[in-house]
Amino acid sequence: MGDYTEEKVTIPFGEKHLDAMLSLPRDYSGVRYGLILTHGAGGDMNFPQLVSLANYLASRGLLCLRFTCKGLNLVYRTKAYSAALTYMKSNEEYKVAGVFLAGRSMGSRAAASVMRTACEQEDSFIQGLICLSYPLHPPNAKSKLRDEDLLLITKPALFISGSADEMCDKTLMIDVVGKMKAPVKIHWVENANHGLTAKGKTLEDVLPEMNEKTFLWIQQILKLQAV
Repeated sequence: MGDYTEEKVTIPFGEKHLDAMLSLPRDYSGVRYGLILTHGAGGDMNFPQLVSLANYLASRGLLCLRFTCKGLNLVYRTKAYSAALTYMKSNEEYKVAGVFLAGRSMGSRAAASVMRTACEQEDSFIQGLICLSYPLHPPNAKSKLRDEDLLLITKPALFISGSADEMCDKTLMIDVVGKMKAPVKIHWVENANHGLTAKGKTLEDVLPEMNEKTFLWIQQILKLQAV
């Protein structure tokens, strides 16, 4: 399995629990930071983009927790994400100094909602936000922007989206980012759709690009915060 291992865990969530997976560097002694990651409206924690990113980052020294939360209710998904954050804060076995909040599609909306609260509370445990295929608007409904949380966050954010994403018009996204208070970086996957696939390319062609850009951004943020 290379330079990382995987461990199944359960996250307390009210009277229920969330199924989750920890991707850990094989040598955990020097790990200081982690990442929480969840899926979109469909799929689960084993969605290929999540597995690829979590294991890539774990092999480079970061702890990654990815979890499953079914349902299309954003409030419910946000509560589940908050439970995952609480789990990471209280984890004595794999203690970290801070985490990045990340998600794909609807999962990134839940992450952004939790990030908004973290910014309001000045939570120093949260380092930044990573949104994969952020669904800025419903398909064919560009006037219904989902930017209410984005405009109120103040911590660094990274967006990775397809330039032809039917749920994230490029011009509209650039306009929203221009209004954000937070330092933001956008990486456009050329000609890719909401699933981050493009004509003539497979997901396997895109994953290395997504993984590398995410890791480099995390390194830059941690370096800036250490100054």
